[in-house]
Amino acid sequence: MSAVDFLLERMQEHAGELAVAAGDKTATYAEVFEAVAMWRKRLEESGLPEGAVVTVEGDYGIGPIAAFLALAAAGAVVVPLSPDSAAHLEQFVELGEAEYRLRPAIDNAPVPTGRRASHAFYATLGDRHAPGLVLFTSGSTGKHKAAVHDLGLLLRKFTARRHRRRTLVFLQLDHIGGVNTLLYTLSNGGAVIAPPDRSPGSVAATIERHRVELLPTSPTFLNLLLLSGEHERRDLSSLQLITYGTEAMPESTLRKVCAAFPNVKLQQTYGLTELGILRSQSRGSDSLWVRVGGEGFQTKIIDGRLWVKAESAMLGYLNAPSPFDDEGYFDTGDKVEVNGEWLRILGRESEIINVGGSKVYPAEVEDALLEIEGVTDAAVHGEPNPITGQIVAATVVLDREEPVAAFKVRMRQALKDRMPAFKIPAKVVISTGPVHSARFKRMRKRG
Repeated sequence: MSAVDFLLERMQEHAGELAVAAGDKTATYAEVFEAVAMWRKRLEESGLPEGAVVTVEGDYGIGPIAAFLALAAAGAVVVPLSPDSAAHLEQFVELGEAEYRLRPAIDNAPVPTGRRASHAFYATLGDRHAPGLVLFTSGSTGKHKAAVHDLGLLLRKFTARRHRRRTLVFLQLDHIGGVNTLLYTLSNGGAVIAPPDRSPGSVAATIERHRVELLPTSPTFLNLLLLSGEHERRDLSSLQLITYGTEAMPESTLRKVCAAFPNVKLQQTYGLTELGILRSQSRGSDSLWVRVGGEGFQTKIIDGRLWVKAESAMLGYLNAPSPFDDEGYFDTGDKVEVNGEWLRILGRESEIINVGGSKVYPAEVEDALLEIEGVTDAAVHGEPNPITGQIVAATVVLDREEPVAAFKVRMRQALKDRMPAFKIPAKVVISTGPVHSARFKRMRKRG
């Protein structure tokens, strides 16, 4: 039996129901099952060996989803690559030691690269006769790392039946959140709804058209959605749950989202490329306190940093040393406040700004900046200073033209009673472009 057999059985239970809607194309579970069977036959006819490392390149759609599941059923190591990875595509193919490349939109079979995968983790997967999954970290430290998972272990948590919902897939298939959304939705007989693009207008139109019930996204996107006004122009009454993660949620944004969607439950999620997605529970829709863990996960706090041990943890990195301690815990790098069983995520310790010995969390300053009239987005980072060690620097996006000097006067006036002077940005840049990545995560420079 393959690791995805239970998932294929679930598909047959919901044969006549909507499984995938991507753009103008839709497919029932029976049609997705047939597409998986077709790809399994193609893989067999091509002579693809068990354990082969194969990319799946493309956007969300019936073809990439079916190819992904067929490769997993065949015991291959899947390296999903979405359009978000376009700038690093060749680098990722090389880092992942991909032996074959598959573009479901144009290829009928995997195309050999001439490369031979030799990493010990691939041998481990072979010994287990387990399918694999390779995902790449964001490279926020300057270097992308390739994380190797036993896909069978990741799949195991989806065998328990949970809520069935029409779900918009916001994070792509080469992101741990995207993989989690796909497998969760299909394993529970829900519908995977892919928007044509991730602009607020397109997402809102897709929610309205397909009566989407669950929107998993990022705080940055939610802020953009509110600023666009699309949530008022479209009928989004089908939404039951909005989950948010990948970055710290500003309190100001959370308040606005709660006000805009009073009948929708808001839930913070927590996960990492290296560990998978933890089960989570927010104290309330309007609260940033969250409880994380659940079956298969253990947590501990050391010096205010969150460490996690996961049954579904990666085997390790292809191109970096093991990050696990002797007990198998992973240092997330996230600083947290603790209140009993509840945590509040403050941000990555590597991003903390040290001003004359005093710590500044970028998310706190960004939250304050977003409360200033005309500020639509902001990213805060530290820059070197010969006197204080570092200063707080901010890149802001405004909804109107304004000289930097004039904005800085307004900013200081607005923040003087809200935070100590050392936290108020000493340097400000007004940007005409976004301060978030293609994955709608705030980009902070490193000084």
